[in-house]
Amino acid sequence: MQSQNHHYVPQWYQRRFLLPDRPDDRLFYRDLKPQTSRDGRGKIHTHPAVTRRATRSCFSEQDLYAAHLAGLTADEIERQFFGIVDSVGKDAVELFSNYEYTNQDERLFFGLLTYMGTQRLRTPRGLRWLGSQIGAPTREAALAGMMKLRELFRAVWMECVWQIADASESETKFILSDHPVTAYNRACGPRSRWCRGDNDPDITFHATHTLFPLSHDKILILTNQSWATNPYQSEVGVRPNPQMLRNAVFNFLEIQTQRRLREREVREINFILASRASRFLASAREDWLYPERYVEKGDWSNFGDGYLLMPDPRALNVGRRVFLGFDSGQTAAFDEYGRRPGEPGYGESGPEDRAALERFQGEFARLYGPRRRGRTWKMDGMEPEEYSDVQHRLYLEREQVGRQTLVRLRSRGRR
Repeated sequence: MQSQNHHYVPQWYQRRFLLPDRPDDRLFYRDLKPQTSRDGRGKIHTHPAVTRRATRSCFSEQDLYAAHLAGLTADEIERQFFGIVDSVGKDAVELFSNYEYTNQDERLFFGLLTYMGTQRLRTPRGLRWLGSQIGAPTREAALAGMMKLRELFRAVWMECVWQIADASESETKFILSDHPVTAYNRACGPRSRWCRGDNDPDITFHATHTLFPLSHDKILILTNQSWATNPYQSEVGVRPNPQMLRNAVFNFLEIQTQRRLREREVREINFILASRASRFLASAREDWLYPERYVEKGDWSNFGDGYLLMPDPRALNVGRRVFLGFDSGQTAAFDEYGRRPGEPGYGESGPEDRAALERFQGEFARLYGPRRRGRTWKMDGMEPEEYSDVQHRLYLEREQVGRQTLVRLRSRGRR
């Protein structure tokens, strides 16, 4: 068989990180583990950590998909299977990079989820991780599992709070890595037991966010509803209904947009992306590949006061239920965690959940002021950029009220 060079991060996605004033299709490419070589005199030389490369030479590995599965050759796997995923994924990433509430597309929404799920598993690291989870002894077996389980994370991601953040006002832009769909949990540092080897923090942990850069200027951040409404619980506790591979409901109107990131915030996000990479990073400028020059690794749990990736909780509520009706006359209902009537825990959000959200809404207002850090669409249009003075004061009052209510409820529960 002829050897094949397979891209595990497609070139169309890499090009989204080029700057408009640099149309030459080359990125600065950093090797976090530079190779060494020995010359004829026995002297060891370390190869340059950063080179400038065309996208065809970035994020690829020789014979990564060299397997015969379901009658497909390695080349056919890349062209037919990944080709279809990438084709829809390309359009979906473009749509969400410029997302408007008046431009919703259900096909591309599911296309984005499929692309993200596939991208998380198709890399060398992703295949190794999946192989360890499903007991696949070979890369071929892991690849076969990936083709079957690319929707593994769909339901959990659908039930997250979605936020599209913007780096257009920051001089520093987003980098990309060999692990583009990245998980961050403030309690799970890069050397924690949850992040050893090819592992990431479990996406079902309360405080785990999923980050997916859409371009050099935009990033999609997914946050578990249980954490977005209550950051006063264990970061590594498991969210309600963590079951994968099930049905879920999504509301386009609840996507938070127009959050403008400061320079410091972009650098902290780049530090996370770099810390979770396996070996390679790329960006349009060399300096962006070294976020550790500006961010202390000891601040891992305190980025943005510990709330760097949080959506604005003032747009959230608890105890939501969705009721669906179909032309056939059948009906269905889901709570905010995808539980159905009759299933354990359905609709169990109560006073303690509401008190935690009120406390967090007040704390958030105190930390960040009346300006919204993310805007959603209401029935009469986009929310205003700022809360009124009256609304802001009411939110500030909620912090103490929510705190006192939580203390009272928890002390009552201990009796």
